[in-house]
Amino acid sequence: LVFSCTASAFCWGGDLWSLNGTLINLGLDRRRRLSGGNLIISSLDRYQDVGMYQCMAYNTVGAILSRRASLQFAYLDHFKVHTRSAVSVREGQGVVLLCGTPTSSGDLTYAWIFNEYPYFVQQDNRRFVSQQTGNLYIAKVEPSDVGNYTCVVMNSITKGKVQSSPTSLILRTDGVMGEYEPKIEVNFPDNVPAAKGSTVTLECFALGNPVPEITWRRANGVPFPSKVKMKYSNAVLEIPSFQQDDTGGYECVAENKMGKNTVSGRLAFYAKPQWVQTMKDTALAIEERLYWECRANGRPKPSYTWLKNGQQLLSEDRIHVEDGVLSVSALTLSDAGMYQCVAENKHGVIYFAAELMVLASPPDFTGNLLRALLKAKAGTTVTLECKPQAYPIASILWKKGNLSRCLSDDGTLRLANVSKSDAGSYTCFARNRFGMSSTTGRLLVTDPTRIIQGPVDTEIIVGESIVLPCQVASDPVLDVSFSWAFNGQLIAKGDGHFEFVGGRTAGDLMIRNIQLYHAGKYICVVDTDVESLSAVAVLIVKGPPSPPDSVTVEEVTDSTAQLAWSPGRDNGSPITNYLIQTRTPFTVGWQRVNTVPEIIDGNTLTATVVDLNAWVEYDFRVLAKNSVGVGEPSPVSVKTRTEDAVPDAVPGDVGGGGGSRYELVITWEPVPEELQNGESFGYIIAFRAFGEASWTHVATSAPGASRYVYRNDSIAPFSPFHVKVGTYNSKGQGPFSPVVTIYSAETEPSEKPAGVRARSVSASEIEVNWQALSFIPERVLGYEVAYWEDDTKPETMGKVRVPWNQTSATVSGLAGNTQYFLTVSAFNTAGTSPFLPAINVTTKKPPPSQPPMNVGWNLMGSQLSVYWEPVVAMESESDVLGYQVSFTFSVPFTGTWSELTLPEDDEEYIIFVQTLSEGGLGPASDPIRIHQLSKLGVHVLLSCSG
Repeated sequence: LVFSCTASAFCWGGDLWSLNGTLINLGLDRRRRLSGGNLIISSLDRYQDVGMYQCMAYNTVGAILSRRASLQFAYLDHFKVHTRSAVSVREGQGVVLLCGTPTSSGDLTYAWIFNEYPYFVQQDNRRFVSQQTGNLYIAKVEPSDVGNYTCVVMNSITKGKVQSSPTSLILRTDGVMGEYEPKIEVNFPDNVPAAKGSTVTLECFALGNPVPEITWRRANGVPFPSKVKMKYSNAVLEIPSFQQDDTGGYECVAENKMGKNTVSGRLAFYAKPQWVQTMKDTALAIEERLYWECRANGRPKPSYTWLKNGQQLLSEDRIHVEDGVLSVSALTLSDAGMYQCVAENKHGVIYFAAELMVLASPPDFTGNLLRALLKAKAGTTVTLECKPQAYPIASILWKKGNLSRCLSDDGTLRLANVSKSDAGSYTCFARNRFGMSSTTGRLLVTDPTRIIQGPVDTEIIVGESIVLPCQVASDPVLDVSFSWAFNGQLIAKGDGHFEFVGGRTAGDLMIRNIQLYHAGKYICVVDTDVESLSAVAVLIVKGPPSPPDSVTVEEVTDSTAQLAWSPGRDNGSPITNYLIQTRTPFTVGWQRVNTVPEIIDGNTLTATVVDLNAWVEYDFRVLAKNSVGVGEPSPVSVKTRTEDAVPDAVPGDVGGGGGSRYELVITWEPVPEELQNGESFGYIIAFRAFGEASWTHVATSAPGASRYVYRNDSIAPFSPFHVKVGTYNSKGQGPFSPVVTIYSAETEPSEKPAGVRARSVSASEIEVNWQALSFIPERVLGYEVAYWEDDTKPETMGKVRVPWNQTSATVSGLAGNTQYFLTVSAFNTAGTSPFLPAINVTTKKPPPSQPPMNVGWNLMGSQLSVYWEPVVAMESESDVLGYQVSFTFSVPFTGTWSELTLPEDDEEYIIFVQTLSEGGLGPASDPIRIHQLSKLGVHVLLSCSG
């Protein structure tokens, strides 16, 4: 077994243990030893080691006692071995079988075996095993109860179990017991103590015929709380987590038809002591008075004792001990030590320890010297404190030079309304019966500091910057520092908007890019060695208004919406007027709208938006304006759709014509969705032939339609029609567009041109000619030349169209030395006339692919001579017919040189040479550059090859 003893103090000297108040002599006891303050007991002995243990820890300061620890041994002896007499009862009679519990220590539990193990007596309203007495109670004996009964006792701690000798229960033969009133055999004491938080169990059982019924009640009539439980047919009342409210009288009632019986008792609440007030370690000067008080809660009320170094203190001379209070007057050095307050009731004892130090020393100013230099403003009161450490308290004397000064009761020197004459050295002398000491400091009296320019109340616009001045005049010997507070919060250096500017006598504050939240109270604080001053200014920041709030749409028609809103903050400048914007699915961004009133002043919070489109979803928002500018927009209103209306927009760009034979094609520009004014939008197409009085109407329900084709075999080609297009929706029919004239589809020309001929004019071009058509019934818009390279591949066809008054066309972009097939036809909007039989033409060979080489030149004055080598064409190329020299104009030559006269106004010329052939111009030579300086008589021969 190990008992632990630990003390929280510095340098404990050792530990002593006692048993039942007697010091344990460890030198003579081999079974007991100490280890780190702990008492270790080996080979425990039930008779020698039982009792109350307590540890005393001590060192040079003193000693304290630990709390007490009780050592008990749990055991359960055997039943005495003897034969138990049989118990004889009448049927219907009640009986009690005694257990006869052997000597024991520790909590016990009881059970009864009926005849033989493992058949145990089952408890019910007729049978009960008391866990208080261990006895078996049978309220009314029945024949089935006859047999042998054995009491079984188990120790809850050791788990040991013992059995008694059996007791025989037999029935008497002299008759059956008659009915009788209940007789309570198991009850509870008149007064039952119960600890807070514990589980309390009360037993009650009665004999009787018929079997009695058990009920419980509180003496005060208050119902049981839900936590209370009844067990074993109400023979046991259990109260878990016992509290103060559970105290009071309890009654058990046993009742049958013959009568009833009652027992009662009280549950008393008890609690171990708990500290509510304690003392603490104390250091007092010699001759001072000690007063300590400790208080503890507990039920019953605790009593108190005081210990010094483990020994009980009693009142005597200077020491007074009474009801948790310890007072000692005129302390001496011998009073120092460890003290304990002990609170105790019959349920527990608690200890609390504190150290008393008694101090005795001469005056000492270490750590509390007068300031070597003390600055004070003229006209103020200066306080010089003289507080040496001295035990007992020292007497104080102040001197300035050789003059003694007055002082307060606590040794403090106060100089009122100081002036320059008060400046000088001051010395404090302290003396007690152990010695004397002193400290000296110098007083410097300064002129007052004044703020000569401070900040003033200012109005400023958002985004601007400002400097708030704070300048002072001060005594040169003073150190001056500046700080600023904004709305009660100190402004820290490094804030992005604030900057401290100025020198020793200026602490100006610059605020850059001012925002609305910078409005408020600014305080400049000037601190010196002797005083603190401040100057206050209010900064009003004006900005565009804050967004209006709560925009609602209160009434809507097909073209108007009435809005209402709440004003936002004006941000220092009154709101002059409001602006309303709207947005629809058909607009890009927000648009300004017309309102009534046209100009909404700052005091108006409603307006009607006009000129809206019918049957369109609108978002609205409101902006406020003041003298500073326009603020941010309000939150967007709930989407609102205007009411529907008859269409008022007409289709645009009504026209048509063309199409296939017997068709009248009508086209128009669709009405945008935002102008359709309602659901089920569509178009009404009206048309009539020239000379007819009535209109033909056709409706289409496609809102995006832009074309309608009317087909009738009786329509003559290219006949004029009056046409107009209108609109409609679910509300009704809208207006028609203006009437326009369009023509029905025409038929393609029936004749084809004659006299078609063609010739190749170069390697890439063919010229085609034909005779114009004379009058035919169909309209001719022009002629179409179709050409292709291979008769077996019509996809190679190309087309060239020319107006009706033109009888020739040039086909270009062709391949050289290639046969092409060509035909000519007339065309109009309905198509082309039949094609002529195709003719074929072969393009000329391509020009030589080799450019002129080795181009040279010389220049005399303005006469330029150019030379080059001749180009020889290959067999697949056209023969060279001549050459072309080009700069600002082209000149053909048949030889291999040319002379040119250069114009006077150009400063530089670029010249190149190309071959001339039936196939066209060949590639150009590399260009040569001739500068105006060459005209100054310089002769240059340039040979250029490759």
